[in-house]
Amino acid sequence: MNAPADILFETQRFGAATLRNRIVMAPMTRKRSPAGVPTDEVAAYYRRRGEGGAGLIFSEGAFIDHPSSQAHEGAAYDNIPHFFGRDALRGWQRVLAEIHRTGALFVPQLWHVGEVRRLGMPDDPAVPGYGPREIVEAGEVVVKAMSERDCEDIAGSYARCARTVREMGCGGVALHGAHGYLMDQFFWPESNPRTDGFGGTMTDRCRFACLVVERIRDAVGPDFPIVFRFSQWKMTDYDARIAETPEELETLLNRLVGAGVDWFDVSTRRFWEPAFPGDPRSLAAWTRQLSGRPAIAVGSIGLDRPHQSKFFRDKVKIDANVADLGPVVEALARGDFELAAVGRAILADPEWPEKVRTGRVSDIRPFERADLARYR
Repeated sequence: MNAPADILFETQRFGAATLRNRIVMAPMTRKRSPAGVPTDEVAAYYRRRGEGGAGLIFSEGAFIDHPSSQAHEGAAYDNIPHFFGRDALRGWQRVLAEIHRTGALFVPQLWHVGEVRRLGMPDDPAVPGYGPREIVEAGEVVVKAMSERDCEDIAGSYARCARTVREMGCGGVALHGAHGYLMDQFFWPESNPRTDGFGGTMTDRCRFACLVVERIRDAVGPDFPIVFRFSQWKMTDYDARIAETPEELETLLNRLVGAGVDWFDVSTRRFWEPAFPGDPRSLAAWTRQLSGRPAIAVGSIGLDRPHQSKFFRDKVKIDANVADLGPVVEALARGDFELAAVGRAILADPEWPEKVRTGRVSDIRPFERADLARYR
């Protein structure tokens, strides 16, 4: 490394807990939970990242208990974990126990895929997708435009699962509001043509997400950390933008803070890139400044190639070598964000944090496409 990485290993307050460092294991879908149940193998996978030195570990996205939350589109969404049901929750309790033995903090991420689901998909083929707009295919409604009652019902589902997260003894709850899934579908004008108070201006486009956060806050109480992940880009459109200006971003962030968000998980493909023309600040730095809340940056940290979406479907070259951490260190020193989330690098090498801490950078395994299929 060309810059000392000591700042990565400073402690950081997170709710009532103190993280041992500023390194986060980012949420990464791994599809290893048959019938939605995390196995002992899943628990061992997370334990190894705790043993490797991560301070905070996010789970992969876990479906909430609303029947429309899941998608089953070929192999892309098979074996995704649930955060409901006796067997799945027992599996997560094993995961939590294994992580806590390592000294890391565990925060599950709750997920609803929105209109990615279609009528006819398991587990109940009679349940269509739910989203901000109606989608008709071959003369049949395959995605239902959500009513206000639907919005309340899904917010209630999030709240039930979040209450379970707290009762289980996790360190906080994270919400997947990025990458073109349900809450992000409301944020993005391209997928939200509504004119009924849930669409139009940013104030109205973020109304559903704020409702979800409010119901969760009511369920978990005032002192339990709520982390909200958002992005500009989508799985289907790298150039998409939910906020065209800093003013729009400020509206989104401040309304979410007012609803109860404590931390923002800012998902970008390259964490260092400017968020808006004419200003060098990253999206995480803008988020930190505009919201007044701590931020987590993610996007190609530790690797020399940017994040590529749809790994399992695309045949692009996605191998990446170990990259200099100087830009991360500099951004932390500027106060651009509080925590650095590592995805593919820690997937390739569970000991990434400890190897950085002890100066064994040359021993870090580079990321390879095969790491997506391995489960070390």
